[in-house]
This record gives sequence, structure tokens and C-alpha cells, in this order.
Amino acid sequence: MANPLFDQLFGRHAGQTTPFLHLPDGSTLTHADYLAMAARYANAFSQLGLTPGDRLALQVEKSPQALAVYAAAVQAGVVFLPLNTGYTAAELAYFIENSGARLVVCDPDAAERLRPIASASGAQLQTLDAHGGGTLSDLAATQPDSFETVARSADDLAAFLYTSGTTGRSKGAMLTQTNLLSNAETLVDYWRFTERDVLLHALPIFHTHGLFVATNTILLSGGSMIFLPKFDLDAVIAQLPHATTMMGVPTFYTRLLGDAHFTKELVRHMRLFVSGSAPLLADTHVQFEERTDHRILERYGMTETNMNTSNPYDGVRRAGTVGLPLPGVELKVTDPATGKALADGEIGQIEVRGPNVFKGYWQMPEKTREELRADGFFITGDLGLIDDQGYVQIVGRNKDLIISGGYNIYPKEIESVLDEQPGVLESAVVGVPHPDFGETVVGFLVAENGQAPDLSAIEVAVGAELARFKHPRKLIMLPELPRNTMGKVQKNVLRLEYGGLFAETSEGQT
Repeated sequence: MANPLFDQLFGRHAGQTTPFLHLPDGSTLTHADYLAMAARYANAFSQLGLTPGDRLALQVEKSPQALAVYAAAVQAGVVFLPLNTGYTAAELAYFIENSGARLVVCDPDAAERLRPIASASGAQLQTLDAHGGGTLSDLAATQPDSFETVARSADDLAAFLYTSGTTGRSKGAMLTQTNLLSNAETLVDYWRFTERDVLLHALPIFHTHGLFVATNTILLSGGSMIFLPKFDLDAVIAQLPHATTMMGVPTFYTRLLGDAHFTKELVRHMRLFVSGSAPLLADTHVQFEERTDHRILERYGMTETNMNTSNPYDGVRRAGTVGLPLPGVELKVTDPATGKALADGEIGQIEVRGPNVFKGYWQMPEKTREELRADGFFITGDLGLIDDQGYVQIVGRNKDLIISGGYNIYPKEIESVLDEQPGVLESAVVGVPHPDFGETVVGFLVAENGQAPDLSAIEVAVGAELARFKHPRKLIMLPELPRNTMGKVQKNVLRLEYGGLFAETSEGQT
């Protein structure tokens, strides 16, 4: 096969007038129209001098054209690098320089800010706006609507995705054709996707969730997508009657539950709701099932691996777990110090191996060796356990582990207790420096609408359920928890902002 990823995801739809994207203006883009658009962009890349293996950095708003650039890059053998639309020019300078991008595509409004940065790295700059206009589209409009697909092997790079970089410089995760294609094949089968599916797509497409999980799954299955520019509650509720499936982050589901128009009748024809990118509260699971008779399917993946585990399509979808290892994926829990596999029920670091696991970090061989073992197991940085039924539970990130007075404390255990307290919507627990204990526990609480949690009563409840060394030394109310664009709580922000809480204390004063 000349180009496995293109041929299996995109080329299989050549000449088909079946619907692919249902757009907000009521129009529909067919598979054939989408492929013609992609071919024009691929020809444009050739006109700009890009060759197979070159990197293309894209920071633009979500649009059908932006999605076509992805297909065009795969067809032309160009490595696709989607970038978060929230990144600043200073952050982009690092990504452009580090990746060695030959072409930077940005919003027209950002062109003047980014042109010097692109030029300094030897990259060309083109523009693409939220409506599909811009210099790249102008060039593509003059090109043929067919393109000879560039031959690529299964092990060739298809994309870079940069990690969030909360503990240092972002790392470019190198994803091969096999990484992306194998995961799509697994998910289509595991989640029972067919050409009859219509996926409600309100996710960004600069992240693995919206780009590789949602889009690749629909392309491979032959289904279609209701392609919304972003999550807009009214628009999602209006479109749900026309969908069969939805993928989202927990925030999507909590917002839907907060709207009286979100009813059992509205979603009676839906077959699947999937949640990921951040943990889903057990209470959200319960409320969602009570409201709709649907049980959300939670799964676990990451930038470097795409999807690793999933609750079953048939069978028990267990709140508080991310399900079972996907077919073809090996998962084990190991001692962080020795790498030795631990018994079921013991907490350790999660490691995974399979065709979904990335090739390594771009231009970071030392970091690659640290996190990707010689035997192919990737050290995810997540802490978790495998329970007595084989389900995987995530208890936090390795860097979020709190070591206080020599005791290991897992934030998730404390958060589970805090989340159950009256008036508490959600919580986050972090460790901050303490002069006597090294670190100590601080809990951050967000109140349910109109509620005023009783902090003294919460302290009593925590005392009844958890050993003393796990008790938060301080509880702090916040209007909301800091989150990134995919809904993950940014505990590093909390640690930074509140790191000086106990700077002047001693054991006798706290």
C-alpha cells in the first residue's frame, strides 16, 4: 500500500458523494468534495516547495478547510503539526524553531506577529481564517483537484503533537502512520462505529481527541460529522437530535446537565456518549444516567499513545475507572523506583505498549530513553492501579504525588471524599512546600450553584474517612478550578499560586 494512512482513512472515499461534514449553515460537504479540497491544498504545498518529511505547523480556527489541510499533509507525505489556538507568539516561536517547520499556516490577524518568527526559522508563512479564506486557500484555488498520493511506509511520521509542557519545555511526540491507523481501527471495532453514524463534533482539532480519535474514527468507518466550530450549548442541543454519537470532555456533559432542554427525549436515538481528556466525576455519571438512560463511556489516552483503555461498549461501564486495556494494548502498573510490575490493587506508574505508542520525542533522545523503555513500554507518568475486575483506575499524575513527612499521598483519594460533601461541585488537591513536612496537603473546592459548603463540617467528614496524614492542612474555596483548553485541571497553576502558603510557618504554628 502506497500510503497506508491516506489510503485507509481518506482515499477509500474517492469519488463518493456520501456526506462527510454537516456544517452550521445547513450545507453538507461530501467525501468527494473534501478530498478535492485536500488535493488542492496538497498541490499548493508542492508549489510552495514542501517535500515528504517536511513539517507543516498549523495554528488556525476550526473549519472544514483546516481539516482538509490535515488530509493534504498526509497525502503529500508532510508531517502535520497542529497547534493550540491559545498559544502566544513566544510559545509558537519555540514550536516553529524546534520542529524545523518549513511552512507555518496561521490566522491572517496573526500574520504580522508570526512572520518574523517564521522567517528566522527559515519557514514560509501562509494564512487561513475561520471561514476558509486566506493566502493558502487563494493559492489552493488555482490548483488541480487531484493529487498523486506520495508513497509512505507504515513507520513514517504522520504528525507531531506537542505536550503541554507543565514541567518544562514542551516535547514533540512523533506519531507514525501505524500509530494513528491502528488506533482508529481498534476504536471503530471496539465502539461499533459504522457508516450510519453521525458524530456530533464540538471538540478542537489541534488536539488528539478531536483530530485523531473523533475524525479518524469517522473517516475509517465511513460515517459523517456534525462539524461545529466550538462547543456552544444551544448549538449542541439543537444538533443532538440529528446525531447518533458524541465525543466530549467532562465540561460538555456538566453543561448539558445544567440545561433543562437536555432531556431523555432529546437523546433517545443516540447510541453512544464518550468522555475523555480529563476525569469525569462519579456524580456526573449518575446524573447523566438518571437524566438520559445513557451511561457515558469513559476512556483513557494521551498525546504520545492516543487511546490506551476504554470502558466496554457492551458490559459494565464503571464510574471512577477508565475501563480495560484496548485490544492490542498491553498495560501494567510498576514501581516507579524499580520498574518492577506490581500486583493488582497496588498503586504505581502506568506503562503501556502497543502499535499505538509513539516513536519518541523529536530531537530529545535523552527524554525518549527516560520515558520509552527499550522493550517498547512507555512510562505514561500517570499513577493508577488495576482492580480485581481488570479495570484501570487513575489516581493522578506522578508529578502530583504528595510526599508529606515521608508518606505517599494520592490526591485522587482525598478529592473523592471532598467531592462527596454537601454543596461541593468539584475539588482539586495539591501538595505545597512545608518547612516541617517537606510538602503538605491543600484542598481547593468549587461550590455547587447557590451553595455555601461548611468547611468545618467537611474537615470533620475528612477526619472520619482518611488517616490524619492525608488531611488537607487548609481548604480554600475558588469560583472555578484553572483548566486548559481540553478541560484538564492545571494543578501546576495552583501549586505555583499557593506555593508560599506555609513559607513562614512551623509545626507549632500551623
